[in-house]
Amino acid sequence: MKWAMIATWRMAVEGITEAGKDLSEGGFAGDAIEKAIKTVEDFPFYKSVGYGGLPNENCEVELDAAYMDGDTLSIGAVGGIRDFSNPISIARKLSYERFNCFLVGAGAESYAHKEGFERKNMLTDRAKLHYKKKYKETVEKGLSPYNGHDTVGMIAVDKNGKMVAGTSTSGLFMKRRGRVGDSPISGSGFYCDSEVGGASATGLGEDLMKGCISYEIVRLMKEGMHPQEACDKAVQELNDKLARKRGKAGDLSLVALNNKGEWGVATNIEGFSFSVVSETEEPTVYVCKKQENGKTSYEKASEEWLQAYLNRIHEPITFD
Repeated sequence: MKWAMIATWRMAVEGITEAGKDLSEGGFAGDAIEKAIKTVEDFPFYKSVGYGGLPNENCEVELDAAYMDGDTLSIGAVGGIRDFSNPISIARKLSYERFNCFLVGAGAESYAHKEGFERKNMLTDRAKLHYKKKYKETVEKGLSPYNGHDTVGMIAVDKNGKMVAGTSTSGLFMKRRGRVGDSPISGSGFYCDSEVGGASATGLGEDLMKGCISYEIVRLMKEGMHPQEACDKAVQELNDKLARKRGKAGDLSLVALNNKGEWGVATNIEGFSFSVVSETEEPTVYVCKKQENGKTSYEKASEEWLQAYLNRIHEPITFD
C-alpha cells in the first residue's frame, strides 16, 4: 500500500516533511497527522494556526481543531479553546471518547486541563500588533476585519491503508467571541473514510459549511471519481450555488486524498497553495490558479515564490 499526505497551504510543508519520514518507515497515519499539525501549531509566524494565531474581536486567541480516524469514523474536536498549546492533540484524545467527543469553550478547556495538556498563553506580541493594525484600519479606513482564515487541514494514508484527517485553526481574524467555523465540523471542514479517502477545507467557514463540502468530495470519490475530479466538481457546484442564491461565494479551497494515495485539489481563489509528500514524491509545495470552467490548475512553487513567502511572514508589522 502506498503512503501519502496532502495538506492545505505552504505552512504545512515542514510538518509533512517530518511526518512523511515516519510514514516511509511504516508509521501510523494518526501519529503523522498529529505530528505534522503540531509543527504548524507551534510555529509563531504562521498567524492563522496555534501559537501566534490571529485573535478575535477582543484580542483573545480562540482555537478550533479536529481529528478523524478513517477506520472507525471516530471524531474528536474542540472549538473556541483558549490557552492550550496543541488543540490537535486534544481533539485526537477526544476521538477515543464514545460520548462527549466535541467540546467547546470552557468545557474543552476543563477537559484539556483534566487530561494534563500543556497550558500556554497563545497570544504573541506579533499577533497583538496584527490586531492593533487591523483595528486601526477598520476604524479609520472602513476595511473589513474579516480576513486571515487559513486553516491547516491534512489527510494521510499509511502503508497499512489506514487514513486519518486533521484540522487546526485560529479561525476568522477578529471574529466574534465564540464564533466557530467549518474546521472542527465533520463533513464541512474535514471527512475521512479509509474505505474511500478523505478531504479537508480552508477558506470562509460560513460558506464552506453551506455545502458540507468535505463529505461531498468523499462521496464523489466513493462513486468512482478521482480526487481531482471530485474536488473540482464539488467546488464548482458550491461556488455556483452560493453565487446564484446569495450573490457571491466566499473563499473555497479543498484538498483530497484517496486510499490509493492519489490526490486532488480545487479552489475558487487565486494563489491557494498546498503541500504534498508521498512514497513517490518528495515534499512539494504547489500554487493554484483560480478554477476556470470547472478545472483547477496548479504548478510547483518557484524558488522565488517560496522565498517571497518566507520574507512576507517574517516582515516587520508597520502602521501607516
